[in-house]
Amino acid sequence: MRAAVSLCVWLAVWEAVSLLVGQEVLFASPAATFGRLWQLARTGAFWLTALRSLLGITEGYLLGVLCGVLLAALTASSKWLYAVFKPMLTVIRTTPVVSFIILALVWLQKEHVPVCISFLMVLPIVWANLATGIAETDAGLLEMARVYGLGRGKTLRYVYFPSVLPAFLTALTTAIGFAWKAGIAAEVISTPRGAIGTQLYNAKVYLETADLFAWTLVVILLSMAFERLIVYLVGRISARAAKEGAVCR
Repeated sequence: MRAAVSLCVWLAVWEAVSLLVGQEVLFASPAATFGRLWQLARTGAFWLTALRSLLGITEGYLLGVLCGVLLAALTASSKWLYAVFKPMLTVIRTTPVVSFIILALVWLQKEHVPVCISFLMVLPIVWANLATGIAETDAGLLEMARVYGLGRGKTLRYVYFPSVLPAFLTALTTAIGFAWKAGIAAEVISTPRGAIGTQLYNAKVYLETADLFAWTLVVILLSMAFERLIVYLVGRISARAAKEGAVCR
């Protein structure tokens, strides 16, 4: 109920701003935006475009998560490795995204640029959160696991995994937004064939504001759906791990 009321309020604000501006070419109304979105959704090209962007950004996201997890595990076990990789990851986090996009355009084919940029945005987020979670694991639980001889595998499963899971979930959900923002920005600049960012660029060039708003709405909806899927999957894994831990105890 509250979500519906909030949605209606912001739609009303959107409509009010549109009426105040008074020119669809400068600020599209909700009716024009949803009408154009409906027209686009009735074409096969729309779904192919959305799918290409979804697959590219998802690929970069998953690669970033995988490398972030591996890097966190490596740097948590060695202070030397932590000292070696930390400056690099700090540079990635602080460098403007557009700089990486331009460099990627020099080194890569433009179809691969969004994947690369999404990967670079996700990697330091996952690494930082997991490294912190591993470092803050309860020393008492680790000592107990050692005393009872759980072994490395069970210690990882029943001590480390529950400890770092909240930080990992935070990293996953936070990284989704960065991956989509950076990935779409990379598409806008690199303009690969059949991508949402390319459609946004074309809408800007031809002053098709309704298209601009419609494709922006598509990005928001895809990002929200992706985030809900990740939260659901991690929740299932967490519940299963908690159940197995209870059985083990």
